[in-house]
Amino acid sequence: MGAAVRVEAPAAQTRERLAEFVAGVVAPLAHVRQRENALVYVRGLVEQGGRKSLQPTLFRLEETSARYESVQQFLADSPWEPQLLVRGCAERVAPRLGVLAWVVDDTGIAKQGSHSPGVKRQYSGTLGGIGNCQIAVSVHAVGARGTLPLGWALYLPEEWCADPRRREKAKIPASVGFETKPQLATRLCEQAAGWRLPAAPILADCAYGDNTAFRGRLAELELEYVVAVSSQLSVFGPETTFAVPGRNGTVGRRRSVARPDRKPESVRSLAERLPAQAWRTVACRTTSSGEEVASRFAFVRVVATHPVRTDCLPAREEWLIVEWPKDSEAPSDYWLSNLPATESRERLARLARLRWAIELDYRQLKGELGLDHYEGRSYAGFHHHCALVTCAHAFLTLERLDPKAPRPA
Repeated sequence: MGAAVRVEAPAAQTRERLAEFVAGVVAPLAHVRQRENALVYVRGLVEQGGRKSLQPTLFRLEETSARYESVQQFLADSPWEPQLLVRGCAERVAPRLGVLAWVVDDTGIAKQGSHSPGVKRQYSGTLGGIGNCQIAVSVHAVGARGTLPLGWALYLPEEWCADPRRREKAKIPASVGFETKPQLATRLCEQAAGWRLPAAPILADCAYGDNTAFRGRLAELELEYVVAVSSQLSVFGPETTFAVPGRNGTVGRRRSVARPDRKPESVRSLAERLPAQAWRTVACRTTSSGEEVASRFAFVRVVATHPVRTDCLPAREEWLIVEWPKDSEAPSDYWLSNLPATESRERLARLARLRWAIELDYRQLKGELGLDHYEGRSYAGFHHHCALVTCAHAFLTLERLDPKAPRPA
């Protein structure tokens, strides 16, 4: 999986391919001026330059002040749906990537002040602690030949959602209410699942994997997943039997809920009592140089304590995947997966360890394409910017895969 290439000084042919690609992606936009402004903005993101905020970008493109006003209005206030562009990119590019998984994650965007929508002092793994930032939740396709964003959602803390004055200034629609990061991620996955994309298991860290509703909703949507969970998550082990108990006496109400015959335990406790033969060394990653990396794993069928079925049907079994490196004193990682019971152990291990690829995506989206350079204070503007960055990223991915091929319309 390589990063998309940088176009240093686009030749005429490259600009023609960029225009062709963007024209296809932005075709659903209603107005000619919107489509023109989209191309100008994406050109500014792709071509060599420094900071990707609007004014210096247009200056480098030698655009007029009138164009600046037009693009600014297009970005911050124009009523177009950003998911139209993200979908256009996804359906054109994802089939070229050899998609292996969809990855859910979030990234912190450092900010000064308190006016950018969603900004506050909050924890961000990207920042390595608590900082003044926005947090964007995203879903990405990860394939053998590259990566691609499939959706973006700005996380709005509860105090933002409950403050009418801040909402008005940031132009947050009345229909937008508070949603947790797992709720935002679920919505993005559900949206992308309705597009013409290669289906693939969804990967996420334990901030999402520990969330019962997140796993449950993916299962309801018949979407496969391999999600990290914390060591204290409770499960019923493989020896557990679920049965519907008989009713009390002859007049008691007939029972319908299957009950386990033992108490749950943490995934760490379960891992520590597994016999030696449960552990096997499995290839779990291939380096960029082609070297196979292996580690020690156990694969156990379990039932998470939530959701336990509330009807007469059997409880929903899942894979518990545990990695315990040979020289470590304790297991290092745990995952739950709803892939079939017949799934190969190697594929489970490789999917569990694949989520790291998302860091390459964020690195390019921020460091080269200006994902974190948007300086506007509009809720819609933030999502418009993310969609246009996605267009730039998708085009560069196609350039890396086949720089001379016509761009898909």
